[in-house]
Amino acid sequence: MTHTDSGSPGGSGAGATSPGGSSSRPGAEDGTTPLFGPGSRFHAFFNDPRWALAIVRATVLEAAHPQIGAALIDNSTFVVHPWRRLRNTLVSLQRMFGSDEHVRQREAARLNRLHARLHGTDADNRPYDAMDPDVRAWVVATLFESAVTMCRLSGQPLEQEAMEQLYAEFQAFLAAFGDAAGHLPPSPHEFWGYYDRVVEEELENTEAMRIILYKLFDHLPAPPLLNGLPTLWAAGRTVTGPLIGAITVASLPEPFRRRAGLPELPGAQTLMQGAYFTAGLARFLPDGWINTESITDLLALSPDSDDPRARTISALRDKMNRAGALLRLITPLPPEPEPTTAHGGLRRSAEEFFGEVLDQTGNGYLDWPDLAAMARELSSRLDLDEPEETRLYDAFADWWRELQAALDTDGDGRVSAHEYAAAVPSLAGPALIKVAEVLFDATDKDGNQTIDADEYRALFRTAFHRDTAGTEPAYTRSAFVKDFLSFMSGRRHSTPYDPLLAQA
Repeated sequence: MTHTDSGSPGGSGAGATSPGGSSSRPGAEDGTTPLFGPGSRFHAFFNDPRWALAIVRATVLEAAHPQIGAALIDNSTFVVHPWRRLRNTLVSLQRMFGSDEHVRQREAARLNRLHARLHGTDADNRPYDAMDPDVRAWVVATLFESAVTMCRLSGQPLEQEAMEQLYAEFQAFLAAFGDAAGHLPPSPHEFWGYYDRVVEEELENTEAMRIILYKLFDHLPAPPLLNGLPTLWAAGRTVTGPLIGAITVASLPEPFRRRAGLPELPGAQTLMQGAYFTAGLARFLPDGWINTESITDLLALSPDSDDPRARTISALRDKMNRAGALLRLITPLPPEPEPTTAHGGLRRSAEEFFGEVLDQTGNGYLDWPDLAAMARELSSRLDLDEPEETRLYDAFADWWRELQAALDTDGDGRVSAHEYAAAVPSLAGPALIKVAEVLFDATDKDGNQTIDADEYRALFRTAFHRDTAGTEPAYTRSAFVKDFLSFMSGRRHSTPYDPLLAQA
């Protein structure tokens, strides 16, 4: 969802850029305010609680664009894996708005490769293309406008100079992708006419927008930290889900709310303004009390991880379990089924494996976007450049063709959960073996044909626990391939692979 001769694609303004599209003054050596990194306007928003509300609002406005909405429905994992998507988005924004120009260029190239793979047609047979420069400009426009609205609704409106600086930063952000000038207006003054026109003429009540507003938060899966606490999570989600939806709808432009037929609950405007104002009070907290990166990492941290913070998380989870037990006494729920055990290991049913691992987009079918999402997550974990990234995508594409030939019995171009379960397939064919081998090569950065502890952590984000008598711990190619095939075809739960491919 990330979303020319001067700081604006329009050709003039404060943020001058180099011919390659990067800022000519990211570090502000000349004494001016930097466009990227510490000191920039946007950098201060990273740890601002108001930004949580603003980013949801911006995402809804993005999803209301028919091209973006279609791309999200067809390709995104935001419904099934929202926490993974959130973390990847925050990491990408930090790379793009950080002070390291080399990191920014690598991330822009990675995002361009990702977007180049996202194209197709929507349900009305209209084409969409994530590389469309007008579409990319709209993504940046929603971020800028939502940041301005966030400040206004919280009682801290931006002064004109600050708004112009923030706009220059977002222009430089868009320019870093290499798009030609002119897709965003050259100044904030001209921006508002452009924004109103897109809102009134182009946005629609798309399926993706409705999912975000009315399904995502109401059915949001628990983050890894709260796995195993369904009662506590469901109780909190029941209250906060509708509130987030109501706050977001109330903050959207009124002409679009009216045209899209979005209901506005009584008192929603007051609730929305109160939420933004309360979040804005965080400016009185001492520096460092709120750190988005740390919070996101904690949400993604499993209590059984080797991370030093896991001990604290485990203690917190014990307390949550006791609180959950109390809630169950007050409002008893049917007991959850225990996983079946076979051959000493926990196994999923075919239906569970299909829903938790294979159907990455959550549309009830297995097709290419699901396997592409796996390749995308693995490439991001390993921070792959070309040509390794393309090799991994190609291996997954070959596996998809193998699966399609074996399992698509009705010839509709995709595999349903019923087709998968009925076939009781063994997925460990030549193409899946190739996926495992390519993934091993990508993980084995030093090419010594073993995966060491650091390489293991890069992929799985946990410690290397394999024990080898009398030797330095090592993960050989054959052992890696065997474990990968066991997970992908045997449907066996796996401590490292579950967080990688099944975790929300």
